[in-house]
Amino acid sequence: MLNLDQLAAFVSVVDLGSFTAAADKVGLTQPAVSLQVKLLEQRLGVKLIERVGRRAQPSPAGLDLLPHARRIIEACSVAEEAMTPFREGSVGRVRIGSGGTASIHLLPRAIAMAKKRMPDLEIIVRIGNIDEILGDLEANALDLAVVALPAVGRSLEVEAFHEDELLAVAPKGSLMPDGGPDVEFMKDRTLLLYEGGNTRRATNEWFEAGGVRPEPAMEFGSVEAIKELVAAGLGWSILPDMALRRDKSDLLVTSPLRPRLVRQLGIVLRRDKHLTKGLREIMKSLREIQAMEHVV
Repeated sequence: MLNLDQLAAFVSVVDLGSFTAAADKVGLTQPAVSLQVKLLEQRLGVKLIERVGRRAQPSPAGLDLLPHARRIIEACSVAEEAMTPFREGSVGRVRIGSGGTASIHLLPRAIAMAKKRMPDLEIIVRIGNIDEILGDLEANALDLAVVALPAVGRSLEVEAFHEDELLAVAPKGSLMPDGGPDVEFMKDRTLLLYEGGNTRRATNEWFEAGGVRPEPAMEFGSVEAIKELVAAGLGWSILPDMALRRDKSDLLVTSPLRPRLVRQLGIVLRRDKHLTKGLREIMKSLREIQAMEHVV
């Protein structure tokens, strides 16, 4: 009989291109993973992994085995999932990674919708920067990520599902130019900008397309902190529309930029991720929120 641990070790080495990386992923030593693959090769009587430079790659036999190994591993995951309702009264768990804005203004609605359909679903949300989130996703420490695009990873599948416009934000009483502020107007404001990530990258590109390099007076890792400071009259900012629909709306003035600036949020998961019922419900809820907002 084929050994499931040996098959999993083989797939991990192929996916990560390294015995060491595969060992880190499954929490074993590198020799232990090498032994698992060697025993599988002995069982099948063929060479499965070849070294090309410093990278471990599947042999021709390994390439043929790979889809079978993935199906076997997925079938075992499905079998385990089928037993979940009978174990500890649980119906599953979904681990979600996201940035601060989506976790405050988008995910709660999606989680609430999913929980109505699956009241016992356990949901864990981890907030971090995009590099941390995507790293955890590739390491299978997270099941799904909701992040501003682009999101790049050789083992990742990305679905753009939500458009969110970035708006100019000013203290109450500020005058916005007709048609919205352009780069020339914004460069002369006291700027309070979000630091890092794809949102800041999109903001920088908007300025640079107008021939200006933004020079913020202050930078913050929290959109909520920037809203408070703008409301207090300390400067202007460029922030996601989804973060501006409720709190502090009576203390802020907002306007589309000229030209308009729109970011996309994406649902990101591993290509080989088994879609449990709970994971499917979360993804369905996120898509439904976008559909409702599009109708509105």
